[in-house]
Amino acid sequence: MQGNINGIYPHKASENKALYKRILLLFFLLSSSLIINAQSKLNRFLAPSDTLDIPRRNTVVITEASLATITLVGLNELWYSDYERSSFRTVNDNEEWLQMDKLGHIFSSYQLGRLGANTLNWAGVSEKDQLLYGSTLGFGFLTAVEVMDGFSEEWGFSWLDMLANLTGTGLYVGQELLWREQRITMKYSFNTSPYASQRTDALGDGFFEEFLKDYNGQTYWLSANINAFIPNNTIPNWLNIAFGYGADGMLTGDPKDIAFPNQNRIRQYYLSLDVDLTRIRTNSHFLRTLFDVFNVIKIPFPALELNSEGRVKLHYLYF
Repeated sequence: MQGNINGIYPHKASENKALYKRILLLFFLLSSSLIINAQSKLNRFLAPSDTLDIPRRNTVVITEASLATITLVGLNELWYSDYERSSFRTVNDNEEWLQMDKLGHIFSSYQLGRLGANTLNWAGVSEKDQLLYGSTLGFGFLTAVEVMDGFSEEWGFSWLDMLANLTGTGLYVGQELLWREQRITMKYSFNTSPYASQRTDALGDGFFEEFLKDYNGQTYWLSANINAFIPNNTIPNWLNIAFGYGADGMLTGDPKDIAFPNQNRIRQYYLSLDVDLTRIRTNSHFLRTLFDVFNVIKIPFPALELNSEGRVKLHYLYF
């Protein structure tokens, strides 16, 4: 006959309960130890090297070269192969998209250059070599893309695009040479617009495509750290003032395209606040890396807008 262990052997139940508690405590301590150890290893891995770490440097060089090659080959096979080839030619696209595409080139060149320099810094490469070989990553990659445009019947090589690529690289390098830090960063924000649904082929179909292709919803920012220019103990060290540029009312790049008449194309200028995530103090290299990655996005804040029609708008929270 099977009895109730709690009733017949109360001391057994008490012992079992204590045993369970010890097992749970041991499991908790073991799990915590493993998590802390993993975090500690990750933190050490993400910490920049004080001296040149050749395996790290080789890893960075091989990884970036491989990714660039794969991307260019992919573009050639998945994008340019859909259009006829041509002999090398140049185009004048200075008036297209109210220059939003040029700001996209500046932003991309700046951010790729920042990534290139930061990864070499992680490998312990000298500051001089970070600027020579890291910060020029964006300019080199985008130049290759521009040359591919030059051999496409649909696109063509744009000298203004090249100037924009050089400007983005110069924005990063110039600040490192002048201040040895990035006091002004380029950032990006996006809102969906009603125009994408009218031209899904050019402006994207769905959020992720529109995020990349719909210039009506994009805003590019110059985010300047206040304390870096006006040192004080009142304003938080991570608080920035941001100046943004966007455009609206565009269904096509060419303002003279007769297929899309009566476009109400508007330039938009913004003033807002922002957060420089890289200036938030933390001893965790994991958090520093995370902050560095997400620092490309403008943090939502109230914003004041002035557009080319002379209208002023207040956005209580602008994304």
